[in-house]
Amino acid sequence: MADDTTPGPTRVLVFGASLRGDSLNARLAALVARLVRDTGAEADLARMDEFAMPVYDGDAETAEGIPAGALALRDRLAGADALVIASPEYNASLPGGLKNAVDWVSRVRPQPFKDKQALLVSASPSMVGGNRGLWALRIPLEHLGARVYPDMFSLAKAHEGFTEAGDLTDSALQQRLAESVAAFLQLVEADTRYVCLQRRWYEFLGDCTDAPVTQRAQD
Repeated sequence: MADDTTPGPTRVLVFGASLRGDSLNARLAALVARLVRDTGAEADLARMDEFAMPVYDGDAETAEGIPAGALALRDRLAGADALVIASPEYNASLPGGLKNAVDWVSRVRPQPFKDKQALLVSASPSMVGGNRGLWALRIPLEHLGARVYPDMFSLAKAHEGFTEAGDLTDSALQQRLAESVAAFLQLVEADTRYVCLQRRWYEFLGDCTDAPVTQRAQD
């Protein structure tokens, strides 16, 4: 008889955070999703243009509530054990559209970024591969309680970086990306499948609300 308590495969939301149709980061997200599936995990590949939402406005939230696009993104995030974001770099920072999406989604309760394992990747024609944008992206995610993986991946000269089949033209970089994805998923599996402690999460030290107790594999 099958054991109904046996956990299913790890579920990963892979989010391409560019609105541009022929986005380099959409290509990178598609590659990461394939690498996720190669490990036996499930990948939910999403794009920014699937989640329309206005610029965040507290008055609009009070009057009209959280927009449907933000709620749809929240649902996809809530259904995943982990998150991968493939983000462009705009002016040495993260794109405004991505920050806006994070701001809207963070207004949902329970706050859906907290305790979520996240891997950040980027692709850019520049020589730094969009890496400065990933450092900026870490700030709001970590503030919201996401556990952002230390090893980020940035593809420089990305306009020359992909084969017709969607792999990286540099086999060593392809191997490094695959190893980073596999190592990240091992951490996610340990965090979500082999829980060893519980803790209560607060956004601020003085926040003494009835925040839900969450199970954690690490303190």
